[in-house]
Amino acid sequence: MSHKLKIAGWISVGAIAGALTTVSLQTVARGSLAPLPLEELQQLAAVFSMVKTDYVEPVDEKKLITDAISGMVSSLDPHSQYFDKKSFKEFREGTSGRFVGVGIEISQEDGLVKVVSPIEGSPAFRAGLKTGDLITKIDDTAVKGLSLSDAVKRMRGEPNTKVQLTIYRKDENRSFPVTITREEIKTQSVKGKMIEPGYGWIRVSQFQERTVDDFAAKVRELYKADPNMKGMVLDLRNDPGGLLDAAVAISAAFLPENVTVVSTNGQLPESKFTYKAAPEFYQRRAGADPLRGLPAGLKTVPLIVLVNEGSASASEIVSGALQDQHRGIIMGSQTFGKGSVQTVRPLGPDTGLKLTTARYYTPSGRSIQAKGIVPDVMVDETADGNLFAALRTREADLEHHLTSGQGAEVKDPARDKAREDARKLAEEEAKKGDKAKMPPEFGSDKDFQLAQALNQLKGRPVAVSKTQVVENKQEKKEN
Repeated sequence: MSHKLKIAGWISVGAIAGALTTVSLQTVARGSLAPLPLEELQQLAAVFSMVKTDYVEPVDEKKLITDAISGMVSSLDPHSQYFDKKSFKEFREGTSGRFVGVGIEISQEDGLVKVVSPIEGSPAFRAGLKTGDLITKIDDTAVKGLSLSDAVKRMRGEPNTKVQLTIYRKDENRSFPVTITREEIKTQSVKGKMIEPGYGWIRVSQFQERTVDDFAAKVRELYKADPNMKGMVLDLRNDPGGLLDAAVAISAAFLPENVTVVSTNGQLPESKFTYKAAPEFYQRRAGADPLRGLPAGLKTVPLIVLVNEGSASASEIVSGALQDQHRGIIMGSQTFGKGSVQTVRPLGPDTGLKLTTARYYTPSGRSIQAKGIVPDVMVDETADGNLFAALRTREADLEHHLTSGQGAEVKDPARDKAREDARKLAEEEAKKGDKAKMPPEFGSDKDFQLAQALNQLKGRPVAVSKTQVVENKQEKKEN
């Protein structure tokens, strides 16, 4: 790459389930190691020896060592992590957008697994599973009582192995078994459509290896459907992040060439870097620029970027870059606030260490760590308000979270009041026995925030939030 990074490899920045963030680089050779604190290491060895010989029952030596490593790393911040064999495999699957399973997007309903959508062309799609189907059993295990992650683990497995799902289809009022052969699934991180003539909507749900190619294909598809594009909505709501180079590429698709997208800064020389809107900063392999040939109008089409509390890391890089470069209007709710970079260094063939190595900064030099991107226009998720959004965990709520590095955090009493009010509302709803109100599907005709984005593009009045407050304001450092 022409920017001559001293590290080979690829970088990812993201948040899974609103908190887990990842960045990956190949191992970097060190010319020298930092001096070791011998006295403390002797104490560690002594404790290890005592536990091994004196504990009430025999202990697994390898488990003791890996637990010690995990404890040491996890105490640093919420995103540093030791990867054992299993978690390292899951991490790689998450960033590649590939996994072995049946191929369905799922959620939970009444303790059961609900099929949100079968992935087109997947084994589940070919088996005839439909949106709204409920999975009541996975092989011989009842789904009721399982967490969503446990259900996912049971449906995933090795290629060419079989899993039997028991399906309850509401509209037909019947249950039936379906046996599905697992295979590698390629997830779709980009969706899009014409909302109405002249106005396009593109949703990026995560920044993965295939995201840039899929994004470019979707843009061409929309412009082919309507070459006279009057406005575009880039939807980054609930996008937990992903690969940094993909975030730089999506930003570059809308920005003038060579303007700054994001910069990083940390202790290591190679962590001090500025990424610009140019192919050498986002191309992962030799070959053609994945953005080459995009419609020229994409650089100037009026743009709205939708974000919310679930927009984190790489999606905050994109929204921060477009905001600072005055390329689009950011609408929605204040984002998650994950502004740190993690480096994954392999420790062997199947284990690794994910370590926070830098903070990232928007083009104007803002650190969004523990604060997030504040929209230009605050808009609630529904016409009735943000409902339970105040209860969602954000970076600043995580224990041991890294500070912004740009002044002390100041807790806003209004945030605490909003959270307490939301908690009371949730309790009242639970007492009534009512089901929790859920925001409509993104991109649907009942998507309130999307409707307000369309109003903004058309110059119509926008229903601006009257209740949202900016969280975790920061004091300026005294010189």
